[in-house]
Amino acid sequence: MKHILVANSKGGAGKTTLATNLAGYFASLGKHVILNDLDRQQSSAQWLLRRPAAMPIIHSYHSRNKTQLQTPEWIITDSPAGFRDEKLADAVKQADCVIVPIQPSAFDIGATSDFLDKLAEEKAIRKNKTFVALVGMRVNNRTHAAAGLADFMAQTGFPVLTYLRNAQVYATAAELGVSLFDMRPSFVAQDVEQWVPLLDWIIEASAD
Repeated sequence: MKHILVANSKGGAGKTTLATNLAGYFASLGKHVILNDLDRQQSSAQWLLRRPAAMPIIHSYHSRNKTQLQTPEWIITDSPAGFRDEKLADAVKQADCVIVPIQPSAFDIGATSDFLDKLAEEKAIRKNKTFVALVGMRVNNRTHAAAGLADFMAQTGFPVLTYLRNAQVYATAAELGVSLFDMRPSFVAQDVEQWVPLLDWIIEASAD
């Protein structure tokens, strides 16, 4: 069983976008996937409720029945804003890797800087038992904000995996209860290409 924690103490950073699309990716491969939504807003859980029955199955952590109690191959945890202290420590300890989404704004960078400092203090991370990496979210590469985000991420000491563009396809997928990996390949080719470094890193970081 592999466990991915998507976390940032800043609200609206893109955690649910990452979590739902990661769940959709592994489900599309035929894996037994559980999506665990810790946020009070339950955005990931609501996404699951909208998911069409014809799509690859993704199980909800809180609504498992007896037929779903087999050991999952992947658990994707969507964490809440303000995630810290003992709850953060416990979640990090259970995870194989932590993905931290960051948007290109001064508010997001400031909040994330503090969060990354807290992550770096976690024992599981210091001992390289849990791995951390960063993903730029809703990035327009031709803006000064994007350049500032790139400079900040490069200085954190954590791997920078990819930058996901600010595309309408993510809003469409969220509304329909699907992931990029459930949609017509020709429609999402540019966006899926941006996911490849992230997916490759997760597989490597989660390897036994």
